Amino acid sequence: MLELDELWSFVQKKAHAQWVWIALCRRTRQVVAYAVGPRDWFRCRELYEGLPPGYRDCVSFSDFWANYDQVFPRNHSVDKRSGATAHVERFNNTIRPRLARFVRKTLSFSKLEEMHRLCLHLFFLRHNQNIKSF
Repeated sequence: MLELDELWSFVQKKAHAQWVWIALCRRTRQVVAYAVGPRDWFRCRELYEGLPPGYRDCVSFSDFWANYDQVFPRNHSVDKRSGATAHVERFNNTIRPRLARFVRKTLSFSKLEEMHRLCLHLFFLRHNQNIKSF
């Protein structure tokens, strides 16, 4: 099962919003795929295409954002109140204090999109390596 969510951030200034799209495996708590960019249908599609083939037919849970239903057509459930996205929401709350550039009110921020993506990539790699097997 997958849990899907987005996390807001920015590059250079708050007007340059960058959304981090995350697909988290519920069983292992590992980040299976992610995408960075605007909050639109194309980025949601990029997240789906970044999933390993075995995860594309899994049951997935997300919030009420309509594009998930269009991109993740099979076995997709939308209900944030049920707690079905609790792990990915908690993971997003873990990113903010550990990466200063993701704190909402901060003096630390990315000046380049490439560095923003690299910082996330390294964080996700380290997170996935440190996860204990369930």
